[in-house]
Amino acid sequence: MPEPQIIQGRQIGREQIAEIQALIEANPRWSRWRLSRTLAERWNWYAASGELKDMAARTLLLKLHQRQLIRLPERRRRPARRGPHFSAELFDGLDPDPVHFELRDLQPLRIDLLGPRHPKFHQFERHLFRHHYLSYRGPVGENLAYLIQSRRGQDVACVLFGAAAWQCAPRDQWIGWSAAQRAQKLPFLANNSRFLILPWIQTSCLASHVLARVRARLSSDWQARYGHPLYLLESFVEPGRFAGTCYQAANWIHVGQTTGRTRQDRWTRIQAPLKDIYLCPLRRNVPRKLCL
Repeated sequence: MPEPQIIQGRQIGREQIAEIQALIEANPRWSRWRLSRTLAERWNWYAASGELKDMAARTLLLKLHQRQLIRLPERRRRPARRGPHFSAELFDGLDPDPVHFELRDLQPLRIDLLGPRHPKFHQFERHLFRHHYLSYRGPVGENLAYLIQSRRGQDVACVLFGAAAWQCAPRDQWIGWSAAQRAQKLPFLANNSRFLILPWIQTSCLASHVLARVRARLSSDWQARYGHPLYLLESFVEPGRFAGTCYQAANWIHVGQTTGRTRQDRWTRIQAPLKDIYLCPLRRNVPRKLCL
């Protein structure tokens, strides 16, 4: 490792590699789970909410292992399958016929912030799994899920925000931050990873209205759950499928396109669809706040 690198939001150089390798060699019977927790504790690696970031430490260890910079012990069990488990038969015949509403007929909308123990969370997961073009495997890390219902209690939309992309050149240029500033301030960004208007709900201006309503409360909800606010939202829209009209109508800013790479693309071999990048500042002077 000739030069220090930013990996999983931390600067990793020879000293850190030596420390990790010494920890592994001193405890040959430890599992990967125990190594990651111990490393997170040693490095005082906690989220703003006070939660130990052992999963981030585990991902860091795996990346170093894949790059042959350390040697982890063998896995003791297969990784748990992430995400909801639904059978295809569960959905047979459940989709209602399309219904045309005026927006005023649905208002005031009810917006429920969900968590895994919320009685509507399974319903939210099922909608995304069934009807979103990317399907749904479950959220990772800090995230907020919203189920939007009409005034009569009818489900109309699902919105999910999670971790922002680690690197995104047009976004990073718009902000103007350095790699070190990005590593420090990335938790203040969130990605609109799923947005679904249920296909049988056909209402003009509903999508932009939902975005505006969720935007108004998102930072305070994030603060309440994770102990820190949000300054900026991002979303990636595949132009072959969508025009991004609802984001434009909700005053999100189009800043460019992705390069067709994914989070897992280390060697520029994975060709993913190009996507338009939209940003939504939640405060004034967001670039300045993220560059301090």
